[in-house]
Amino acid sequence: MTQQEPDIRPGIAAAVIVHQGRFLMVRRRKNEGSLSWQFPAGEIESGESATAAAVREAREETGLDVSALRPLGERVHPATGRLMSYTACTVLGGTEQVGDPEDLAELAWVRLKEIPDYVPYGLFEPVQRYLEEELGDG
Repeated sequence: MTQQEPDIRPGIAAAVIVHQGRFLMVRRRKNEGSLSWQFPAGEIESGESATAAAVREAREETGLDVSALRPLGERVHPATGRLMSYTACTVLGGTEQVGDPEDLAELAWVRLKEIPDYVPYGLFEPVQRYLEEELGDG
């Protein structure tokens, strides 16, 4: 009997950044399956918490300094099979920009009602609820 090797890749931390009635998404140059637009995110480094990784990835990918407010939840992403951790964040400062032009094509501040235009397959339910709480009818 052959045993399947567990997925030992590091988890992915995503920053859910809400600011001035919108939330931030990034478009990767290379899609991951059906994913094009996503939250700023990246691999959690050894010894790093998911929350710290979300804050670091936000700065690296968008140029924004953010503060973590609270974890929103974890799941195995249905499109990538990776363990995802989502953290609500608020902007402290910085200038928004594409931090890694080889990886990212653009940034967009998205209104709640525009989610289907960017993520037609829908968001992770705890993230959706958080955005609805923060942004209202959007």
